Amino acid sequence: TRLVNVHVQRLRSKIERDPEKPELVVTVRGVGYRAGAGA
Repeated sequence: TRLVNVHVQRLRSKIERDPEKPELVVTVRGVGYRAGAGA
């Protein structure tokens, strides 16, 4: 799971305006991640 977290963090740093407040790749607790402009 840590491997996935690291990859998502790197992805966010490349595509998000503010990686601390993600809008494109959002963590959904208990499910995983949700991606897209409507996330």
